[in-house]
Amino acid sequence: MEAKTSVKFDPYIERKAFDETQEGVKGLVDAKITEVPRIFHIPKDSLTNKKPSVSLTDLEIPIIDFASVHVDTASREAVVEKVKHAAEKWGFFQVINHGIPLNVLEEIQDGGRRFHEEDPEVKKRYFSRDFSANKFVYNSNFDLYSASPSVNWRDAFSCYMAPDPPPPEDLPVACRDAMIEYTKHVMNLGDLLFELLSEALGLKSDTLKNMDCLKSLLMLCNYYPPCPQPDLTMGISQHSDNSFLTILLQDNIGGLQILHQDSWVDVSPIPGALVINMGDFLQLITNDKFVSANHRVPANREGPRVSIASFFSSSSLPNATVYGPMKELVSEENPPKYRDITIKEYTEGYFVKGLDGTSHLSNIRI
Repeated sequence: MEAKTSVKFDPYIERKAFDETQEGVKGLVDAKITEVPRIFHIPKDSLTNKKPSVSLTDLEIPIIDFASVHVDTASREAVVEKVKHAAEKWGFFQVINHGIPLNVLEEIQDGGRRFHEEDPEVKKRYFSRDFSANKFVYNSNFDLYSASPSVNWRDAFSCYMAPDPPPPEDLPVACRDAMIEYTKHVMNLGDLLFELLSEALGLKSDTLKNMDCLKSLLMLCNYYPPCPQPDLTMGISQHSDNSFLTILLQDNIGGLQILHQDSWVDVSPIPGALVINMGDFLQLITNDKFVSANHRVPANREGPRVSIASFFSSSSLPNATVYGPMKELVSEENPPKYRDITIKEYTEGYFVKGLDGTSHLSNIRI
C-alpha cells in the first residue's frame, strides 16, 4: 500500500478558499476559530527582527494644535513651522482642534462598525476585487493575491468620495450618511493641510492644490477583529501609503505604530484627534524633503478595532498627470532623486508588490 504523502501547503489555494467565503476575517472570528489559519502567519524570520516598540515616554509623534491657524499671520507661521518639522522628521503628526466636530468623527466610526457587523448576506452584495466596476468595494486584504508573504488580520471597505462620489443609493445604508458628511469635513481639512504643507516648503499656499493633490479622495474603513493568536500575524503589515496625504481616524483601542529612528513608536489615541501622514507621492514630489514613513498595526486580542483612512490619491482612477520632483525644489546641488511617473503606473507596481515591508519608491529612485 502506498504511503500517504503529507499535504503540501498551497497558499494560493488557501487564500482563494478564504476569499470565496466573502466573509473575511470577521467570518473566521464568528465561526469561533481558536487558531489563526496558516495564510495569516507572518514568516518566522520577520518575527525575530521585530524592532523594539518604544513606549510613549521615550518618543512621541508631534501633536499640533490648529486652533490658532486662522487667527493671525504670526500664529499661522508658528503652525507651519510645526508642520514642517513633523513632515520632514517624522512624516506623521496628530492634529487637534482641526475643525471636524466630535459627533461627525463618532458617527463615521459607528457607521463603519455597523457595516462590518452587518449580516454577511448584506455585506456580500458589496464584495468585489474590481475597483473599476464598483464604487464601493468590500473585501479582505486588497493585496490578497499579491506577492505579500502573509494575509493581514483585517477586513475593509473602500470608496472614492471625490471628485465623483457615487450616488447615495449606491452606498450601504449602515454608513451612507456618515460617509457623505465626513467627506465634506475631510475635504476642507485636506485643503488647509495642503496649504500649510505648501507654505512649509516655502512655496505659495495653493501650490500643492494646483498639482491636483486634493482632487481625489479614497475613503477606507479598516475593521480588525480580535485575534486569538496575535503573535502569529499582523493587523496590517509594515508599509508606506500610496497617496499624497492620509488623514486617519483611529478608535480608542489604538494600535498604530510608526517606524522612527529604527524603532516602532506607538501612536496613542487622543480623543477627537486625527493622525496625518505624508504619502509616497508627497515624498516623491518634494524630492525627499517630506518623508512617507513606514507604519503598521499589530494584531490584538482586544477588538474589534475600527479605523477610517482618507487617502488623497487617485490611485485606481484614470489620471494622465505625470509627477516628479517639483522644479522649485531641485537644483544642481539637489538634483532629482526620482524619475517621473504617473500615479496609475506607481499604483500598479505598489499593488503587485503588496505590503511586503519595503517602499515602492525605491523602485523609481534614480
